[in-house]
Amino acid sequence: MILGRIESIQVGRPRHFDGDGDPAKSWTSAIYKQTVLGKVNVGMTNLDGDQQADLAHHGGPDKAVLAYSATHYDDWTREFPDIPFRAGGFGENLTISDCTEVDCCIGDVMQIGSCLVQVSQPRQPCWKLSRRWRLPKLAVLVQQTGRTGWYYRVLREGSVESGLAVELIERPFPELNIAWASAVMYAKPRSRQDDLHLASCEALSDSWKKTLTRRAIDSAQHSDSKRLYGQKSDEEA
Repeated sequence: MILGRIESIQVGRPRHFDGDGDPAKSWTSAIYKQTVLGKVNVGMTNLDGDQQADLAHHGGPDKAVLAYSATHYDDWTREFPDIPFRAGGFGENLTISDCTEVDCCIGDVMQIGSCLVQVSQPRQPCWKLSRRWRLPKLAVLVQQTGRTGWYYRVLREGSVESGLAVELIERPFPELNIAWASAVMYAKPRSRQDDLHLASCEALSDSWKKTLTRRAIDSAQHSDSKRLYGQKSDEEA
């Protein structure tokens, strides 16, 4: 079953930004991606030419490749007509047509070129996305709209290129699509039953399993403020 096609491929390495002259607001990120043409090798933790700046929260085997729906760019452009959104603008490696968070599920195994990948979790937007586009509330809007994108782990290394089909090979958890998983993570009030159900999925990333299990046991509400806004000054902007 063909779920979509690769419209473009992007990679990037960490860059340092001076925070508009304020040393306290300097930051480092690989969110600025460049489009690459031709075949790109895909390893167990990233694409050739791609790196992550914050390895505590990004990258690793469960988040080796970030995918984003090309459909969302039309939505963002309608909402922010003065912003030059383009493929790769949300930090993704693969911009995929005809596939959204509703269309792929945790555990889906996909064939793309000679690679075999598996959906591991939704992308959790952070403040660096807002900083990249100078839209203070963009990360919040990504979370609220569910236009998050999703991560793949790599089951078999290989190469990919633009135009290739994203073919669904196996769907072991059809009830756990990315849209639902995001809704569970950000639900207010939260559902202990849904948390435990999602955490029990063997194909879910380890970090999400730990978060969902921990909060199902501890009913205290966890704040997403630091992830979404970064420094206090950003939140107040």
